[in-house]
Amino acid sequence: MLSEVYYLVRSKSDGRYLTARPNADASGYLLLFRENFDALSYLNTHAAEVANRFAIESIPGTQLGSLLKRWGFSGVGIVTDPLLPKVEFLQHS
Repeated sequence: MLSEVYYLVRSKSDGRYLTARPNADASGYLLLFRENFDALSYLNTHAAEVANRFAIESIPGTQLGSLLKRWGFSGVGIVTDPLLPKVEFLQHS
């Protein structure tokens, strides 16, 4: 996982990352995509009317830990199917 490159969706207006919040009280899970086109497919399928308000960024797996700590995320959600969507959640320890 650390040697891979992941893609994130980030708001152009306030710089926040796209997250999943299974529990309203939790800090949320950072959504990761394995390919740039998967992130674009997710946006175009589930948020087509606001897709132009977001940007796709890449991040090496080696920097994920520090990003999760800096933003206080509970873990990551790896989107395996952007159209359904199907997400695998991994908690950060």
